[in-house]
Amino acid sequence: MDKRILVNCNNRATRVAILENGKLVELYIERPLEHRIVGNLYKGIVANVLPGMQAAFVDIGLEKNAFLYVDDVYTDIHNDENPPPARAAIEKLLKVGEEIIVQVVKEPFGTKGARVTGQITLPGRYLVLVPGADYVGVSRRIESETEKERLRREAEKIRPPDMGLIVRTVAEGADRSALAQDLQFLMQLWRRVLTRFQQKTAPAILYQDLALTCRIARDLFVEDFSTFLIDDEHEYEKVCEVLDCFSPQLKRKVRLYDRPEPIFERYGIEKEIEKALQRQVWLKSGGYLVFDETEALTVIDVNTGRYTGRRNLAETILKTNLEAAEEIARQVRLRDIGGIIIVDFIDMAIEEHRQKVLSKLNEAIKQDRTKTYVLGLTSLGLVEMTRKKVRQDLAQVLQQNCPYCNGSGRVSTALTASLRIERELKKMLQKAPREAVLVEMHPEVASIIIGTGGSNLKKMEEELGRHVFIRGSEDMHIEHYRVIAAGSRKEIEKMAFPVAVGDVLELFIEEPHSSDPENGIARIHGYVINVEGAGELVSQVVRAEITEVCRTFARAVPVAAGRHKPGRKPEKTASSLNPPV
Repeated sequence: MDKRILVNCNNRATRVAILENGKLVELYIERPLEHRIVGNLYKGIVANVLPGMQAAFVDIGLEKNAFLYVDDVYTDIHNDENPPPARAAIEKLLKVGEEIIVQVVKEPFGTKGARVTGQITLPGRYLVLVPGADYVGVSRRIESETEKERLRREAEKIRPPDMGLIVRTVAEGADRSALAQDLQFLMQLWRRVLTRFQQKTAPAILYQDLALTCRIARDLFVEDFSTFLIDDEHEYEKVCEVLDCFSPQLKRKVRLYDRPEPIFERYGIEKEIEKALQRQVWLKSGGYLVFDETEALTVIDVNTGRYTGRRNLAETILKTNLEAAEEIARQVRLRDIGGIIIVDFIDMAIEEHRQKVLSKLNEAIKQDRTKTYVLGLTSLGLVEMTRKKVRQDLAQVLQQNCPYCNGSGRVSTALTASLRIERELKKMLQKAPREAVLVEMHPEVASIIIGTGGSNLKKMEEELGRHVFIRGSEDMHIEHYRVIAAGSRKEIEKMAFPVAVGDVLELFIEEPHSSDPENGIARIHGYVINVEGAGELVSQVVRAEITEVCRTFARAVPVAAGRHKPGRKPEKTASSLNPPV
C-alpha cells in the first residue's frame, strides 16, 4: 500500500493529509489562534464533587470546568496502607479545593467542558509512560505475537519502579537501546512536570503537546510511508529536528514541496475535502451514501442510485453494499465521525451476502487508528458501529451553523470560504488581461482576504501583478462573490471607494477603535472610517469630514453643524470590510 503524508501550511492554518493508494483517508487541521488541549497536563482545582453522578468538576483554567469521572481519578495506592477499593465513592477520593494533576482526553464539545483523567500518559516515539502504573502493554496493532512478546520482555527490563509502559506500534523492530533512549526522554519530561506542579499556582498548564506537524512525525510517520511532503520550509526544518531525535533514518523520506501549484490541488485533496463536507457521497458503481448527523448518533444510508447491475437484483445489491462498506470506513475516518454510527445497507435476503458485507466492513476499519467496533446486525437489518470520539469532526471544524436558515443546515466558515474564494480569484485573475478588478463578497470573508492592514491583499496583488479592490456587502452569501468591474486602476478606484477626501457625512459610530479607543469606527457598505475623537460617541451620529482615503479604510474628523456636502446622503451599515487597523 502506497502511503503518503502531505502538509500544507499558511498563516491561517496547518493542514495534514494522510493518503493511502492516492485516496485521502485522514485530515488534521490546526490553526494558529486555536490551542489543541487533548494530551495537555494541568494543575487543577476541584471545583465541585457530585456524589449523585460519581464525578467531579475541575477548574483547569479554561472557559468551562473539566469533567472527571470516578473511574479516572488517580489514587497513589503505593503510599497508602489501607487503599480504597477499586471503585471508591468520589467523595472519598476528592475534596473541593484539592489540587490535582489531570490530563485532557476529550476536547470540549458544544455545551460540555473537556473530559480529563488522573491516569497520566506521556507519549514518546516508541513508548508511552504511565506514571503510577505497574504493567507493560503492547500495541494491539502489532500483528506478530513473537514480536509482541519480544517487545514486552524488553520493556519489562527497562521499566522503572512504579511506572507503567505501553509499547507503541512504531516500536515494531526497535531494539532495547532505542526503547531505553525514548524512556530516558520521557522520565526527564515527567520530572519537569512534577517540578512545575510544585512551583505553579492552580489552575495552570504543566505540559503542552507538540504542534500538529511534529506530532504527526512522532506518532504516525513510519517506514510504511513512502513520502512526507511539506510545502513550508520552517515546518520542514522542524520535522527534520524531531526526526533527528526519534528516527534519523526516516529523514530521507521528508521532502520540501516547491512547485508553483498548491500541494493540495496537485494531489486532488481540495476536492476530496469538499466532498467530505457534503451530505451525499457517490460511489463508482453509481450508488451513493447519505450522511445524517444528529446529537445522539450518525446515520448512513446506502442507495443503489444509478447502478442497475448486470445479472440479478441480489448481485446488484451485494456489489453496491460491498463498495459502500469500503467507502463508509474511509469516510468515517476522513470525517472523523465519533460516537454511535448506524448504517442502513440495502436489504439483503441471503445470509451469505450479509456476512460478506460485514466482513468487508470489519476488514476496512482495521486501517483506522481510532478504536472502532462493528457490533453486528440489528433485528431491523441495520449495522451498529461505535467509534471513539476524541475531537470535533471535520464538519464542525470547517463549517458553522447557517445564519440564513437558523441552524437547520450548514455553510462554510468565513475562513474556509475565504480560502476557496481566494484560490478561485487567483485562477481567474491569472488569465485576466485587465490591470485592476473590483470584487464584492460577504464582509467577513472580505476581512480575512484583505488581512490586518491589507497584508493578505498586498501579498496576493504582488503574486498576481494585478490591483484587486474588495468591497463588503451584507447581502452577499458568505460562500459567494461577484466581480463588479474590471479595467484600469484609475477606473476601478473611482468605483471602489464609497467616500472621497472633502466629503462631509453623518456617520453612525459603531464601536471604539481597537488599538486607539479615543477614536470611533463607522462603516459605509462595510468600508471602515476612523473618526478621530469619537471613541466615546458609540451609537451616536457624528458629522465628519473625510481627510484621507486608503485602500481599506478612511480617516475623518468631526466638523461643526451646518457643513454638509450637498447631494450625499448619510449612510449607516453594520457590515465590515476589514478589522479596524
